[in-house]
Amino acid sequence: MKRNLIILMVLILGLTPPLFPRKKLAQTGFKFLSVTSDARGGALGEAMTTLETGSSALFFNPAGMARLQGHFEATFSQNNWIADIKHNSFSLAFSPGGGRYGVFGLSFMSVDYGRLQGTMVWGNDQGFIETEIIKPTAFAAGIGYAKALTDKFAVGGQVKITSQDLGKSFVPVGEDSLAVKHNLAAATAFDFGTTFRTGFKSLVFGMSVRNFSNEIAYEREGFQLPLTFRIGLSMNVLDLVNMSPKTMACLVSVDAVHPRDYPEQIMLGAEYRMLDMLSLRAGYMTPSDERHYSFGFGLKLFGAVVDYAYTPFGVFDNVQRVTFRFGL
Repeated sequence: MKRNLIILMVLILGLTPPLFPRKKLAQTGFKFLSVTSDARGGALGEAMTTLETGSSALFFNPAGMARLQGHFEATFSQNNWIADIKHNSFSLAFSPGGGRYGVFGLSFMSVDYGRLQGTMVWGNDQGFIETEIIKPTAFAAGIGYAKALTDKFAVGGQVKITSQDLGKSFVPVGEDSLAVKHNLAAATAFDFGTTFRTGFKSLVFGMSVRNFSNEIAYEREGFQLPLTFRIGLSMNVLDLVNMSPKTMACLVSVDAVHPRDYPEQIMLGAEYRMLDMLSLRAGYMTPSDERHYSFGFGLKLFGAVVDYAYTPFGVFDNVQRVTFRFGL
């Protein structure tokens, strides 16, 4: 077992390039799909690939939904994102037959970009005139499924419809007339992943692929969704000293992330849980231009959980997330 663990770690490190400064590699759109609304994920630096998180796993790795605790779970998250953008999400999971038929899930994500003043080029001294107020929005809705194939191996996937509405614009037609264009684009995307309990204490290995889709376009230039590959490890490190998980736990999670539009990142998360009631969390992400650290906590009472996350975001001040979770 120790030999297999060493080989696994070597493979992980070998697949993770050195942490050089970021540079743009390719163009993607629908970047709202890369934003984490879940407060637990935000507090853990988004290192969530191998964690069993119930219905919210649909936003990270669908396989993490396979071992749902109970028959039903619902979560609602609100994220006060940068530039006053409101980024909210909802997820639902249901396990019929005590998990014999797997776990079915629904996810929904919505984005409100606020109100923006529209403009267009004009031959006046300013070079433009104001048009109507624009209210850009976006959403994603998905159906997922996950199943634990053995006591160690679980798989999951999700298909989702994504859309972004950038409002109306005025397009010149000929020399003296204008046409109104509605800037709306939509695409079907797929997420899938696996988790594997290695058998060494509570060590879990996993991988996921998110936002796999065809190329889409608003006009002539096409773009893809933010395709992302992740591999990760997690473990309750108190298992190394044989402490009872019912009393306390210290979960450590590490993700190596390969996005399509910028170089690789390492995400680290740690969660200290006491009596299965209070959780204290911290995360770290590198390389990153404006955000590195994140903090948060979780409180569980009467079957309901409230999670909170705070992320300092450089010139954008800070980001705060809140998640409500309920299960039966």
